[in-house]
Amino acid sequence: MTTTSPAQFDHVVDLLVIGSGAGGMTAAISAAALGAEALVIEKSDKYGGTSAMSGGGIWIPNSHLARAAGQVDDPEDAFRYVRALSAPNVSDEQIRTFVTEAPRMLEWMEENAGVRYMSVPYTDYHAELPGGKLGWRTHMACEIDGRLLGKDLDDLRDPSKAASLFGKISWTLMETQTLLFRTKGWQGTLAKMLARYYLDIGQRLRSSKDRFLSLGNALAGMLRLGMRRHKADLWLNTGMKELIEEDGRITGVVVEREGRTLRIGARRGVVLAAGGFERNAEMRRKFLPGSFDPLGSGSQVNNQGESIVAGEAVGAATRNMDSCWWAPTFRVPGEDSARLCTFERALPGCIIVNREGKRYQNEAASYHITGGDMVRAEAENGITNPSWIIFDAGYRNRYPMGPVLPLMPDWMLPGEVKQILVKARTIGELAEKTGMPVDALEATVSRFNENARKGEDPDFGRGHNAYDRYYGDPRFGPNPNLAPLVDAPFYAIPIHGGDIGTNGGLVTDAKARVLDTAGAPIKGLYAVGNNAASVMGYSYPGAGSTLGPAMTFGWIAGRDAMQANN
Repeated sequence: MTTTSPAQFDHVVDLLVIGSGAGGMTAAISAAALGAEALVIEKSDKYGGTSAMSGGGIWIPNSHLARAAGQVDDPEDAFRYVRALSAPNVSDEQIRTFVTEAPRMLEWMEENAGVRYMSVPYTDYHAELPGGKLGWRTHMACEIDGRLLGKDLDDLRDPSKAASLFGKISWTLMETQTLLFRTKGWQGTLAKMLARYYLDIGQRLRSSKDRFLSLGNALAGMLRLGMRRHKADLWLNTGMKELIEEDGRITGVVVEREGRTLRIGARRGVVLAAGGFERNAEMRRKFLPGSFDPLGSGSQVNNQGESIVAGEAVGAATRNMDSCWWAPTFRVPGEDSARLCTFERALPGCIIVNREGKRYQNEAASYHITGGDMVRAEAENGITNPSWIIFDAGYRNRYPMGPVLPLMPDWMLPGEVKQILVKARTIGELAEKTGMPVDALEATVSRFNENARKGEDPDFGRGHNAYDRYYGDPRFGPNPNLAPLVDAPFYAIPIHGGDIGTNGGLVTDAKARVLDTAGAPIKGLYAVGNNAASVMGYSYPGAGSTLGPAMTFGWIAGRDAMQANN
């Protein structure tokens, strides 16, 4: 897959970035701000990658925004926290570089690219560990007016259906929390959201795309505007075929664009930022036992791992290829991406059971822990992927359960949602309809209910740590995550051990340079985001642990390519 003869190029730039997610666009912006002619290529017809579909959060310790909110953080605490969670094969240097450079990246992107964030009191996923914090390391993207993008709005990848109301109306983190618990004024919040969308009459006449951009769409939109500010170019429908190597240095890429094969040269370097391999069934079967099916992934369909394979072809080392950003997901028939189950599991009145009708985990743990438990158990016993999430009528009326929205009668649910929703008059009947042993499910629910009435979960400790309680319902006590399942009818939906992307990939150093199997940098080649093995190892320290490092090392890569004699 390599080309070693002297290359004749059809197009030449300073920095060539493969992939248009947050890490890739950040790399292009940071290089272009130093005078580079930067080009981002994207193989699909939409830019933004999985970043655009995401919540858009970034995990950045010790930021200027947190300090402005009166919140004190310590870089050493952040280092100790990540070091304790990350894998032994991730170097101290790489972790320390992230902790040090992440807040600098955020401030630089705000000042130089107009990328605006706010620090929020979203607890770390393992705040009980040394160095963990109860909030302010996660940052959420500020909303923007999509009209600023002009024609680029049409090419922006749509948000995930799980990150929008009715699968099309954008909302903010505050709006989702207001609607989730239907707190005082929720009707006004809903009316405002509906008016914001439907009264944009000009847009409604031409498209269902919301011009109010929030979450991951806001981030991708701001990054695209930052690219335009610094004159970094974007080519859609341009897929990488192979890396070009000359005399031990990566000098360009062979691409397929609009039916033509082109050779693009890169004077200063190539940044691989094309995501992981979660949509590649063959690679999943090779590396991810217990989670073979790409349809369980909530990422976008184009992440096939070609750029990881291309890196290996020029001698790059890989690390932690058996690792994902795990997540329990809902699969709605006809949708090409699964829906992430973020908070539903933590709310009172539901449990997750395997196909033998037994609980096997703390349902309120982070989605990475919960999804990973499902996948590992499936590899061992073959009865957890999929599992069933069980809830009663009280839950049904109070909260959403994936695609099942409260206040919407069962008969009004879309047909594809009805296909996966099981309803029964009793727990025993629910077991029969789902194929679970009746005695086992009845015993599981009975034991759970007995303890839930006391606010206890002696089996798995649900509600005992800060992250569990973050998504609990404070109206329930003494434990905001627990309530017995007692109100008929009872419901069940299959829940899958899925992911939001793989996070094993090419080995990189603290400058985001790709390393070969001997541990030496491959000249002219960088990797960021899910193209690279994550600095977090097998762990997920907090909300935004995917995009925070992606943008940080993208920023580092772009700058290093322009400043280093590589």
